Amino acid sequence: MSANIRLCRIPDGNRDVFLDLSMAARHGLVTGATGTGKTVTLQALAEGFSRAGVSVFCCDIKGDLSGVAAQGSSEAKISGAFGKLGLPRPEWAACPVEFWDVAGKLGLPLRATVADLGPLLLSRLLALSDVQADVVRVLFRVADERGLPVLDLKDLRALIGWVSDRADELKAEYGLLSPQSLAALQRSVLVLEDTGAGAFFGEPALSVADLLRVGTDGRGTVHMLAAEALMNEPALYAVVMLHLLGELFEELPEAGDLDKPKLVLMIDEAHLLFDEAPKALVDAVERTARLVRSKGVGLWLVTQSPLDVPESVLGQLGNRVHHALRAYTPKDRAAVDSVADNLRPNPKLDPSSAITELGVGEALVSFLDSEGRPLPVERARVVPPASRVGPLSAAERALVVGASALAGAYARAVDRESAYEILKGRVAGGAGAGSADPRAAGTAAGAGHRTGPGAGGTAQEPSIEDIEAELRGEAPRGSGGASGDPYFRDEADAVPEPERRPAPRPRAEPARTTRRGSGGFVEDLARAAVQSASRELGRQLVRGLLGTRRRRR
Repeated sequence: MSANIRLCRIPDGNRDVFLDLSMAARHGLVTGATGTGKTVTLQALAEGFSRAGVSVFCCDIKGDLSGVAAQGSSEAKISGAFGKLGLPRPEWAACPVEFWDVAGKLGLPLRATVADLGPLLLSRLLALSDVQADVVRVLFRVADERGLPVLDLKDLRALIGWVSDRADELKAEYGLLSPQSLAALQRSVLVLEDTGAGAFFGEPALSVADLLRVGTDGRGTVHMLAAEALMNEPALYAVVMLHLLGELFEELPEAGDLDKPKLVLMIDEAHLLFDEAPKALVDAVERTARLVRSKGVGLWLVTQSPLDVPESVLGQLGNRVHHALRAYTPKDRAAVDSVADNLRPNPKLDPSSAITELGVGEALVSFLDSEGRPLPVERARVVPPASRVGPLSAAERALVVGASALAGAYARAVDRESAYEILKGRVAGGAGAGSADPRAAGTAAGAGHRTGPGAGGTAQEPSIEDIEAELRGEAPRGSGGASGDPYFRDEADAVPEPERRPAPRPRAEPARTTRRGSGGFVEDLARAAVQSASRELGRQLVRGLLGTRRRRR
């Protein structure tokens, strides 16, 4: 495989401009006004990385990037472009592609659990105030410490309702949880459901390992997110991409400086990541961008103006491809000056003048050399890709999706027992799988592929109050379910649900000594000790820079 990618060519002298693969994980920036050639540049980058054995995750905002999955043709315009660059026509070829779609219509469903998303990104998605965001953090803490897997919005609504009914009891441990804040959260989740965002939350969640797949021919896979409809919900788009960035950082081990990255993440319309984002989130993105390089991940942001990206993040983007900018307004002029002032000078070129004169497919380019130093800026043309420039038809896309090797793992949703069923008591009353005690059912429900307290991976013991009730010979407060609560709708009877997999039955346990005997008292004390240890484990749950769950490796 090549140690670099020929991305551009300078017609004057027919000199090639190469991107050093060892520097691709030092991140990059692609800018330019509408219609200047950014999409073709993205396609050329994705194709080049794939040929070099590097997998790519990119966003298809308009649908025209999907042509990377089909071989190109000797179309007059494309063939003419190669001729102008003094290059022969290439061997037309498609790239291996996996299509993803949050809605599951134009590709394999892209999902994540609420627990894995974390409080920081969830608060951004719900557009919460600082006070409401603090309440969300408490809700995640409650779920983590009580072994309640919060996988989808149905689970989140159930958790909010359960905490609302017990706010006074929880106040001593978690502080004041005002009814107004909890009610506002419940409304925000309902509004989010109405936008169709609920399709993103659930299982099976995307595994990072599947993004790193390399074919038997040595080419990396181009994973493409169909984002046309997602653009109608810009906050959801931003959260999806930030969550993926956080997952890559938390899941991948340290790799140091590699000859080429493991994965390149290219985010189009990158300004959406930062629009109205709180400073804490911008700081988290900057730290993640700085540190994810050592995991073998390259982050390439694509946007119209370099001013769309905060300076703290902009400083992490070492490779630059600037298509034409228009200087019609003072803000446009500031963007032009920003490009000119942040490129390594070339005595033969005035970037401040050239950036406004570039034609379609031309760009001012400055990559990092093998030592990590910016090369002098050059005016060059992007070499067209060997794959199709233009969108796939619906039938062509369906063929690619249908032939996906990952379809068996992601095509069907799985709705295992989680917070909704545990709190409602459905496991005990209707599902027929798991323990009769809803709390014990929380242990069985944690048998999914995710682990950790908030994902049901920790055995959950009865509360101290339940043990005291048992010692008095009374029924525990948690028994009998919560099906009478108004926020538990019997959605299974009204709307067809995805495949429901019952939790595995717990192993049979020896017969217990009568509660009132000495053995029962000792057993209850032991259970209390285990419960205390479980809560301590929940308190030690650590989340990463972007709030995603940090795995123990």
